This record gives sequence, structure tokens and C-alpha cells, in this order.
Amino acid sequence: MRGEAGLLADLDRLAIRFAAHEHEAVFTVAESDAVNAAIPGAHTKNLFLKDKRGAYWLVTVPSEARVDLKALPGAIGSQRISFGKADDMARLIGITPGSVTPLAMINAAPGSITVVIDDGLAAADRVNVHPLRNTATLGLAGGAILDLLRHWGHDPVVAPIPVQDNP
Repeated sequence: MRGEAGLLADLDRLAIRFAAHEHEAVFTVAESDAVNAAIPGAHTKNLFLKDKRGAYWLVTVPSEARVDLKALPGAIGSQRISFGKADDMARLIGITPGSVTPLAMINAAPGSITVVIDDGLAAADRVNVHPLRNTATLGLAGGAILDLLRHWGHDPVVAPIPVQDNP
């Protein structure tokens, strides 16, 4: 696994501009709200999923999105989904819950996980994601995230992610 050092080396190698922010550990979107207030740009949450065929998915959406989990499989080309297990996450992408990020795909074998990025995030000028740990945030363009994923041999899916209406 290449880890954060490999990530930073690839950002440099590909001349991808980013802003780095160190902060206290955050494990949930709710915990990150206070940290996010001081960091400009779109903030994210990530869903590590497994479908009924055994395929793994990493879906990145805006932090405020309430994903419609019943409609999600149809939107991303999957079958019935459930949340993946922490031990599978550690084995496949080398991170633990609370640190999930599309940048962890640096550690994943091409084809082992399908990465889905919300179409709004993919087009955003600045998207904030963890650099494989939950004590920092990197802000970079959505297109740069897609470039990194492709550089690592992944073919990201960009899709409108279905959300639930707010009550």
C-alpha cells in the first residue's frame, strides 16, 4: 500500500494543486461540521458499499446529502447494496471507518472497487477530502480527483446521486 506519502508524491508528480488543513480527528459528518466551517469548498461523505454479487463500491457525495439508498443501485449500475465491513475496507483500501476518501484508491488494485463521484462534486472547483486519515483535509478540484483515480488505474463513474427529500 502506497499510503499518504505515495499520495503526496503523486500530487507533486501530476502537478495537482491542493490546500492542506490539519485538524482534530473527525469520525462522522456531524463531527466534521465545525472543522468544515473554516475550510472553503465542497465537503464530502463517503459510502463504502458491497452489492449482492459481492462487488465493492465507494460512493462520494456532498456531506449534506441524504442518499436514497433504495434508488442508489439503479443510479450507479449496481444491484442491491449494503454497507461494507470495516475489515474489507482495511484489506482493500488500507483505511479505517472515519478516514474514508476516494484518495484511498491509491491503495486499491484496479478493478477491485468501483468509485462513484457525485456529478456536482466532479465539476466543483474545490472538493475537500481526507488524505487517508481523519486528522487532515485536502482541498482540490473535482477534476483532479478524477485524474488521480485514472492515474491509479481506476475508471471512476460520475453520476447524479439520488437523494431523499428533506423532512
